[in-house]
Amino acid sequence: MANNPSGSISLPEGLLSGNIDEYFMRQALMEAEKGGKEDEVPIGAVIVSGGRIIARSHNMTECLNDVTAHAEMLAITAAAEALGGKYLPGCTLYVTVEPCPMCAGALGWSQIGRIVYGAPDEKRGYRSVSGGGYKSPLHPKTIVTEGVLKEECSEIMRTFFQGKRRKR
Repeated sequence: MANNPSGSISLPEGLLSGNIDEYFMRQALMEAEKGGKEDEVPIGAVIVSGGRIIARSHNMTECLNDVTAHAEMLAITAAAEALGGKYLPGCTLYVTVEPCPMCAGALGWSQIGRIVYGAPDEKRGYRSVSGGGYKSPLHPKTIVTEGVLKEECSEIMRTFFQGKRRKR
């Protein structure tokens, strides 16, 4: 569930700077696992500002009966509320799967400073529609890092959908 945690989570002491992206992606993976347990597509997101998690969420499209209730959308709303403004230029989004075009558009409007994602989404990711001459929906200053914990992020999705196919 999207929330603005009381007592924001900070980096543990002694965490090497090279592991920061992995640390926060693991936090996003924990959100994805929560979503999967609720029979949501297991995508998780956290937004970090100043080394602290200010928002976290997972997909909630099924429980809210809302096709826009993606992890990124819910996290953007929670982060904006936490910061008291709609723009997030000093923030980093960590999300387990490449954002879809809808979420990428919202991230562009939020002017988020950086996006870090784990697994690519060749079928529904924003890059699938922003290639071939289309302009990226992201803000021009947004920095994108892909492939952080790619295997773990891919595996949670693979396992979820294999389970869905077995239930049919």
